[in-house]
Formats: sequence, structure tokens, C-alpha cells
Amino acid sequence: MDKAHEKLNYVEFGSMNLDATKQFFTAAFGWRFTDYGPDYSAFDQQGLEGGFYAADKAASQAAGSALLVFYSSDLEATRSKVESLGGSICKEIFEFPGGRRFHFTEPGGNEFGVWSDQPVS
Repeated sequence: MDKAHEKLNYVEFGSMNLDATKQFFTAAFGWRFTDYGPDYSAFDQQGLEGGFYAADKAASQAAGSALLVFYSSDLEATRSKVESLGGSICKEIFEFPGGRRFHFTEPGGNEFGVWSDQPVS
């Protein structure tokens, strides 16, 4: 992990279903995890390293949580993949200056976004 003084380095999320969270991100985005006991699993090589811990709450934009956003060169294909692997679309594709995006909730309850600057495929 590269470390830069006073720069973001790591992110952690609660997960209401840690096993389902790991399975989802492995299948949808090719993530790999390292378990540190039964209640914590770390990921790396994803642009920002981090981990998920067993919790009874998860991150959502509506509750004031930060929203981490993936980039996709094919937004519709990524949306289809996310949904087919158990992600729930919580905000359909919408346009904004500079691109389009959607939001989804992964099986452990955390909300993420996916954006693209590419036109409709």
C-alpha cells in the first residue's frame, strides 16, 4: 500500500452480512479479501485499500454517509452485473454534468455509486 503524508489511505465499512459482502465484491469486481478473524476482512488493489467489519448498520447516503463511487466504461453492463449478483439498485441511472451514474446497495447493506463519462451503449 502506498502511503502519502496526510492523504486518504484506507476506508472501512460495516457490513450486516460479511460473507455476502465478500462474495458480491469478489464476483462483481474481482476483489480479493484477507480475513482477520471472523468479523473483519480487508481488501486491496482497488484504488483505495480498506475493509469490512461485521456490524448491525451499513453506510447509506440518505443517512449521511460518504458515497464511494466506482468508474465504469459501460454503465449499463455494470448495472446489469451488479443486479444479477444480488446488488439492489437504489437510484436508477441519471445524468449529471459530465456523465451519468447509478447507486446500488450490496448484500451487506452498503450503498455505492457507479459513474461513467461514456454515452449510452
